[in-house]
Amino acid sequence: MARTARTARNAPSSGPQPRPLPRNPQRTFGDFVKAFFAFVALAVLLIGVPGSLAYFVGWPLPHEVPSLETVQEPITATVFIKVLTVVVWLAWAQFTACVLVEGKAELSGVGMPSRVPGAGPSQLLARQLVAALLLVGASAASLTPGLSQLGNAYDANHRGTVAAAEQTPGGRADADHHTQGPRAVDPTGGGERVGKGAKAEKNTKFYRIQPPEGRHHDTLWEIAERHLDDGLRYKEIYELNKDRLQPDGSKLSKASLIRPGWIMEMPADAHGGDLVEMPEEAPEVPREVREQIQEYDRNSPHGHEEQGGGVQQPGPGHADPAGDIHTKPPVQEQPQPGEQQPGQPGETAEAADSGDEFGLPEALIGAPLLAAGLLAALGRRRRATLWQAALSAVGLGGGIDFTPTGVAANAQDALLVGADPAAVRDLDNALRGLSADLAEAGRELPVVYAAWLATGEIHLQLAAPAGQPPAPWQLGQDETFWRVPRGDIRPHPQDGTAAPYPGLASLGTLDDARLLLNLEAVPGIVSLSGAEADRTAVMASLAAELATNGWSDRLTITLVGFGHELGALAPTRVRHVDTIAALVETMQAETRQRRGALGAAGHDSVLTGRTGRSEHTQHAPHLVLLADEPTGRQADALAELAADSGRLGIGYLIGTSRAELPGATWALEITADGRLRAPLLGLELTAQLLPAAQHRAVVELFAAADSDATPDPDGAPGARPPFMVDITERGRPAVYARLVGPYEVMGLETPEDERSPLLHEALALLLLHREGVHPRVLASGLWPRGATEDVRDALIDRLRGWLGNDADGAPRLRTDGTGRLTLAASVVSDLDVLRTLHYEATQGRGARRARLRERLLTDALALARGPLLADRPEGRYAWLTHEIIDAQLPLLVADVALALAAHHQEAAAPARAMEALNTALATAPTDERLWNELLRAAHATGDAELLRSTADGLVSRNHDLNGGTRGLPPRTEALLDELLPSWRGPQAAAN
Repeated sequence: MARTARTARNAPSSGPQPRPLPRNPQRTFGDFVKAFFAFVALAVLLIGVPGSLAYFVGWPLPHEVPSLETVQEPITATVFIKVLTVVVWLAWAQFTACVLVEGKAELSGVGMPSRVPGAGPSQLLARQLVAALLLVGASAASLTPGLSQLGNAYDANHRGTVAAAEQTPGGRADADHHTQGPRAVDPTGGGERVGKGAKAEKNTKFYRIQPPEGRHHDTLWEIAERHLDDGLRYKEIYELNKDRLQPDGSKLSKASLIRPGWIMEMPADAHGGDLVEMPEEAPEVPREVREQIQEYDRNSPHGHEEQGGGVQQPGPGHADPAGDIHTKPPVQEQPQPGEQQPGQPGETAEAADSGDEFGLPEALIGAPLLAAGLLAALGRRRRATLWQAALSAVGLGGGIDFTPTGVAANAQDALLVGADPAAVRDLDNALRGLSADLAEAGRELPVVYAAWLATGEIHLQLAAPAGQPPAPWQLGQDETFWRVPRGDIRPHPQDGTAAPYPGLASLGTLDDARLLLNLEAVPGIVSLSGAEADRTAVMASLAAELATNGWSDRLTITLVGFGHELGALAPTRVRHVDTIAALVETMQAETRQRRGALGAAGHDSVLTGRTGRSEHTQHAPHLVLLADEPTGRQADALAELAADSGRLGIGYLIGTSRAELPGATWALEITADGRLRAPLLGLELTAQLLPAAQHRAVVELFAAADSDATPDPDGAPGARPPFMVDITERGRPAVYARLVGPYEVMGLETPEDERSPLLHEALALLLLHREGVHPRVLASGLWPRGATEDVRDALIDRLRGWLGNDADGAPRLRTDGTGRLTLAASVVSDLDVLRTLHYEATQGRGARRARLRERLLTDALALARGPLLADRPEGRYAWLTHEIIDAQLPLLVADVALALAAHHQEAAAPARAMEALNTALATAPTDERLWNELLRAAHATGDAELLRSTADGLVSRNHDLNGGTRGLPPRTEALLDELLPSWRGPQAAAN
């Protein structure tokens, strides 16, 4: 079961609630220095300022009500100083109120600090000074930067989140602590602390992981910060304790996964007042715990004499399995086969190396949600291109070839390998179902900051507790986490329910879980620092996923400083603004408009209006990704705009080289080795990137899909097939497969074992891709949940043996120079023959020979026995959802029938034309061109009754296909009005 992360621990939005406080570790000299200077600063600001004003200026206001003559007098230097003094007094009063509010909240540990109206930076300064002053005593969660500030940025109606480093979703292994409520203060400073092992002379020290009652969950990072003064030294603790048997019988295998009750051996230089050096001499430590530590020490595989300075940390370029983290996402302890994406933590070295075997881009393979969205959008674009070509003056769109080459082919293969449409489907169904259930119960959608997508569960991290979620959702580790097992997610009907959280976008992975940040919910700016190329790679990935994801209905993505070409992915979602000045002007107008629209609708936030049906189009999010560096004035303007952005559904992600960006609530950093860090949140991920090379390759795929829609200038009706079959008697194939209609293979013995369906499916995949199939694409198609290399290679060897060799001894299954699997010319499908016959009839030998054209088209139409792979077993051939062939085949069959019908019409044989068109309708029942030509052919027969029965049949067919929700296509209606004005009779009206 998933073991999860430490992110935000949230307090309720109303009523006094215990605020989670971190432990009170041993303070350093630097902490006392900071506290001293904070005290001096507060004394100067709170006492020195009013004292100076009173001493040097005195009472600034007039002692009597000024008359009109007084107001009209010239403003002297004295008057100006007194006016300025009043302003300073007001600023001092506001700052004093901020200090009182922050101090009360931190000392009481109850509730959220109230927002002082108009304070902004003053309250932030007061918070930091109070934090530094109280740091030497008791510290509060709101003193911890990060997600805590997300909650503070909301107005009073959304004030409810204090975040600190806490365990995020899914800690199911600790059943007793799985649903902890809000934490109370731990008066002991963190609970039981146990030190030195049984062998005092070896100076060995130990620490026992504590349960989370009244305090934060333990992490190796926090332990290292408290006792080694450096969170990065958690690796030393990990190396000393990994794979050692713990008291509960389990072992430490990941630095991000530790459990209460475990014992950690510490480096020799560990220190801290809460460490006890000798368990046997510490009566406050329970006897059972002392015995556990002594047993753990006796079983230590490490020599204590090697602990002096700790273990050597990995050098540059060495990827630690867990990363420098103290935030843990859901970790599946027993992942299902294939769910681990290549390039993510926890994969085997063999799987990682295989990515470079033939140059597939791992950035796309490791982004399953992005890959699924890109494939779906690419498929839609190609289908639109096919229909556009089919309905153009040139027509004959079924022969368009979308086979990419070069880097675009590698990118497409990587998308096919990496895509996880099931995860997209689960996420979409879960979120829409949640929205519908809450709307039915009359409840508002909770504000969600992030989602964790694990192998077996989906977790939502709420901005504030929102009560019990509707089934099948459950409370997570506390009231600010809602979780749902993916196996319990119900398919959500297409009933118009609005997508509740369309601003979710993948940032990266930690262990086996993927973090999606809700960009529209962050009340402020998300800043991204790092090298410019790395920042752009992060933003391009976010933009591409947001533009194509399946869990959003409507949203606008504005790109500034990069990605002008990304508009090709989704022209209706993506727009580009040239300058920051233009962006500020645009967003100022939109912010005013959104505030007014929410007020007029009586909604407090976009979520209030988004619950339920999707007619609330004014509540679609607007996400701004800014790569250019703003100037100081521009940054201030953007910060002012972002102050209320979370409520309005507007999100800002700004790339910057500055250490601090005005208005930034979340500060992210992308490193050169692909790690995405949020230091103030204690979060480090393997970043999801779309580097420049893959960025260009993806755009090339979409550009190719668009360019093919342009009719050939020479009027050529279709492209040459990727594989031409010798249709003469000499070209009889050795292996012939029927794919159009029921699947059938001739020329081979049917395998007798249970692997026969798998071999047939692999052969079908190769036959539909004569250009070649990468072995990883083949494996991902046959085993969507994943398979190891040895399983894949065994299948390929078995397939090669089944297909056999040609007469010259060459195997019929081969590997080309790019590493892709290809079939010999002696292995042919009926689809190959159909394409060849169509090409020869329309552009080859039959183009100018009517009789030959008729024979070729008739033979081609005879191959149309129904849909592609009509009898495929349920649960297999899932890869067909990514294929364009399901749209190409009906168009190709329609092209053949239309060409043959035109030939018969020219020969004054309308009845034979109708026969050809009716044959094609079995494979292409929705093709409007077939309907219209069928009506023309029926009219050409001169039989009025035949024309009426044909019209009635088409009206009935249209009713059955769309469930009566739409009438006939406009062109068909217009044609019927011309050929049969009386067609709008009782039956048509009924249908």
